[in-house]
Amino acid sequence: MIRAAKIEGLLVQVDGRPRTQLVMTLRDAGVQLNTYAETLLAHSTFDDPPGQTLRIVERTVEQLGLEQGAVLSQVFAAARKQGLELCPLTVGPYLRLALTDQANAPDLVLSAGRSPAGAIHIGSEPVSEDVKYPKGFYLRVVDGQAWLRGYCCDDTYVWTPEQRFVFLLPESEEDDPVSHYCS
Repeated sequence: MIRAAKIEGLLVQVDGRPRTQLVMTLRDAGVQLNTYAETLLAHSTFDDPPGQTLRIVERTVEQLGLEQGAVLSQVFAAARKQGLELCPLTVGPYLRLALTDQANAPDLVLSAGRSPAGAIHIGSEPVSEDVKYPKGFYLRVVDGQAWLRGYCCDDTYVWTPEQRFVFLLPESEEDDPVSHYCS
């Protein structure tokens, strides 16, 4: 299982490689994609992404102060209130490549109309307001197989308190990532 200490302050290198090369790297690494992930990877964000090193942290919805759960806009607002930032969409595939030891999901269900158990969602600004267009990526390992998956939801879907997201730790606070850990 990915432990909070491992993902807390994890540096992710987004190297800005062309989309076709990134998709080949994912496939060469054995990463499976769903249709929504393929749709997101086709977005113009991946046309010429900047190379950058980003420090990410993981929070559950509950750690963001939302003990009863919340809709996506509230989750993102609570993260910002804690001084965290949303990730660029490009973080998803690079984080999937970086997290090679994510634990198997507790179930084998790939799609059930709800956020799946064992998923780590990338907290990123949706690129479309269309509820049928994927909102972002999540990482999951099912039966030993690493997945980069996209998801769709509207702003009435309530994320449960145990759902996990990753966000950016602002650059000014990179020297002390533990100071913002909420338990």
